[in-house]
Amino acid sequence: MSVQNGVLRLSLNRPDKLNAIDNDLSRDLLSALTAASSDPSVRVVVVNGNGRAFCAGRDISAAPTDEDLVLVQAVSKAIVDLDKPVIAAVHGWTVGAGLEWMLNADVVIASSSARFKLPEASIGVFVTGGLTATLAAYAGLARSKALMLLGEEFSSTQAQAWGLVWRVVAPDQLDSESRRVADQVASLRPEVVSQYKRVLNAVGLPNFHRAIELESEAQRAIAGQQASPG
Repeated sequence: MSVQNGVLRLSLNRPDKLNAIDNDLSRDLLSALTAASSDPSVRVVVVNGNGRAFCAGRDISAAPTDEDLVLVQAVSKAIVDLDKPVIAAVHGWTVGAGLEWMLNADVVIASSSARFKLPEASIGVFVTGGLTATLAAYAGLARSKALMLLGEEFSSTQAQAWGLVWRVVAPDQLDSESRRVADQVASLRPEVVSQYKRVLNAVGLPNFHRAIELESEAQRAIAGQQASPG
């Protein structure tokens, strides 16, 4: 891993697939986050996407499996439970599980080009990554229900108004702004930052891990019903 001034930058790297999530991508990100947790030189993690998008969600070229679900949720838990802040720098399509990972982060900076969508209900699967906790906490219960059930596309401006992103910048400023914010956070005392993250998540996302469990149950129930004859 390359760490500069306490900042570790991780990039989702399947640009030909708009960084759609397969198991290799999940494993690589999980491994990097696990390593960062025990590396004292890392004070802040920045996650971005290579190419034209942050992340187009799970790669649906293959049917979802239990392993897909476990890995996506393991990444979500790693981001939330990491005792160091995670900044998501998003652009282009940020869809499904990609949006879930974005909301697991502590600070989100979005390009004005970013477009968001939660298509899971329309393709017959359930959301993952603790989204039922994070989206409801940030955007409110009523809006969360509409966004999940209707699956309508929304803009970075709307995302900011709804509390899903901290700042919206021009596309050519996304990298520099994410670096500026990361450097600012990295300059703080690590033990202070970790306590802020721990307490804020404990108070603001108290049901995150329960949401992960319930989402897993819902996903498996849907899959079981689809597999049943008749």
